[in-house]
Amino acid sequence: MDAVLERFPALRERLESKGRLLSGGEQEMLAIARALMTGPELLLLDEPSQGLAPMVVNAVMDTIRELKAQRVSMLLVEQNVEMALQLADRVYVIDHGTVVFEGRPAVLRAEEGITATYLGVGG
Repeated sequence: MDAVLERFPALRERLESKGRLLSGGEQEMLAIARALMTGPELLLLDEPSQGLAPMVVNAVMDTIRELKAQRVSMLLVEQNVEMALQLADRVYVIDHGTVVFEGRPAVLRAEEGITATYLGVGG
């Protein structure tokens, strides 16, 4: 628990608070912290930026970057395209259950047809 609280100092300050009283960003950090306490081989992150203020999204991104730097394996499902492309080593674009792109973020950025059709950028 000490290692997790060291990673998320804001949670140490809120140890006595109920989870429902935490801000959206603190709740997301708590969810990640709880998962890390189990020592997972793979951390699954489903829309960690959803509903968060932009400044809080940046804090969550920083946390994910730190985990990545520590070589924590993660599967990130994220509709915030820019966030996902900044964090990912490998990207999959899925349309109705079919993988329409698989590759590195830089390659996806160069695929104007894919980015315009599926990601709503470029074109």
